Amino acid sequence: MDNRACITGVVLAGGLGRRMGGVDKGLVELAGRSLVSHVLASITPQVSQVMINANRHQDVYAALGYPVISDLFPGSAGPLAGFHAALKAASTPLVLMVPCDTPSLPRTLVASLQATLASLDVDIVHASDHERAHPTVALLKRDLVDDLEQYLIGGGRKIDQWYARHPYAACQFNDARAFININTPNDRDAFGQ
Repeated sequence: MDNRACITGVVLAGGLGRRMGGVDKGLVELAGRSLVSHVLASITPQVSQVMINANRHQDVYAALGYPVISDLFPGSAGPLAGFHAALKAASTPLVLMVPCDTPSLPRTLVASLQATLASLDVDIVHASDHERAHPTVALLKRDLVDDLEQYLIGGGRKIDQWYARHPYAACQFNDARAFININTPNDRDAFGQ
């Protein structure tokens, strides 16, 4: 299976940005570009299609040249609501999820996740490093959408609990810095050092 042709990449920019003072995190600048622009530059060469999941400033995100999708569940249902919107909108069998606040994702991200998915015959594979797991950096089979919808309808919001309903695995990466999240203004300032 061609590594890129079967994968849609989705940047999750639908959060509330509470730790960033309520601002739209994807639009926060880092080194003269928005965080979402850094993430798009990382994943676009690795997938066949790209979408942005955003629940505010959709016009600003659309101006970046990619389709913008919004959560289908009302209120702030967390990252899984973004996963759900992405799985609903994608037409490829696999969907890559990445948060908008991880500006230095590895160039081998998709190839590594896909190799793990195939070799272990699982439905979901997420990134991990020697410091911690990164469940919102994940490659999923699109046909999980109905189960995710039922989980959300039932009030489920926790990624790890939803993952546990399916065969899943972690894909180990050596560079923890590649998965640094810019959650606060201090994170942003420290990242450039």
